[in-house]
Amino acid sequence: MKTIVKLSCRPGASLGFIAFAVILLFCLLFCISSCKNNPSTDDNSDQTGEVITPVTIAHIVQGPVADNIFLNAVSVFRKKSIIKSNVNGYIEKELVSPGQSVRQGELLFVLKTKEANALGNIMIDSSLQFKGSVPVKANQNGYISQLDHQQGDYVMDGEQLCIIADQNSFAFILEVPFELSPYVKTGHTCDILLSDGQHITGNIVSKLPSVDPVSQTQQYIVRISPQLRLPENLIAKIKITRAVIPHAIQLPKTALLTNVDQTQWWVMKMINDSTAVKVPVKKGIQSDSTVQIISPEFSPSDRILTSGNYGLPDTATVSVQP
Repeated sequence: MKTIVKLSCRPGASLGFIAFAVILLFCLLFCISSCKNNPSTDDNSDQTGEVITPVTIAHIVQGPVADNIFLNAVSVFRKKSIIKSNVNGYIEKELVSPGQSVRQGELLFVLKTKEANALGNIMIDSSLQFKGSVPVKANQNGYISQLDHQQGDYVMDGEQLCIIADQNSFAFILEVPFELSPYVKTGHTCDILLSDGQHITGNIVSKLPSVDPVSQTQQYIVRISPQLRLPENLIAKIKITRAVIPHAIQLPKTALLTNVDQTQWWVMKMINDSTAVKVPVKKGIQSDSTVQIISPEFSPSDRILTSGNYGLPDTATVSVQP
């Protein structure tokens, strides 16, 4: 195609205007030539204009899957001993500190009666068998979980001095909704997950014969190994297994798609090397990374989309990536 541009100028027109017009003409010709020689292309479309979506695939796996629930539990010392003063007087010596391990019969405090404190250094007839110091000893093995007084304090007869927690009485109190009680069996072991990620084994030893009137939960006692040293009031999660399916068909959770209301579930299945179709499914037990497919039955050779599947139409053209 020839482009004829006719330039005319009036007498006296400046040479600069003519030069500008010539430059504009060459720019226009260059743009037209570029458009003809470089047609636009779309990397994600074929020659017919159809969009091709890159995807990755996975195959089904068959293996055991467990239906687990996690319930909260709190650690407690079920047996505590309160050590009290047996005289009116002053704490002359304090031999324990919070968290200290003590044994039965170990000396904890030495009390000085107020009479002995009033007499001071006055010499007393030994025949009167007057003793100004009164020892206070531990009545069981355990730990000092609470210390209420310090040396020099004045205490009354019967006043609490400290609390000894019996380490052998340490347990977790498991709160179980009553409707889940059929799945929690006394005498069974369970997995306890601590907040630091540690897993320990517990034994469900008993349950309390009462239900909380508000939350309708029943308390179970879960014991752990006496060698473990854990603090009181520690919140943990206890795994309870409701069912185990030994030969379940499973897919990665990323393969499962759903609608907004989560009432319908489906996967995208390859029917040839470039086409994927929507297949409605019925899902079962879910784990952290997989989901059980109850129906339909997939074969090990079926290719299921695990990425690039979101938002695809019922039938989509795809490109499987390695």
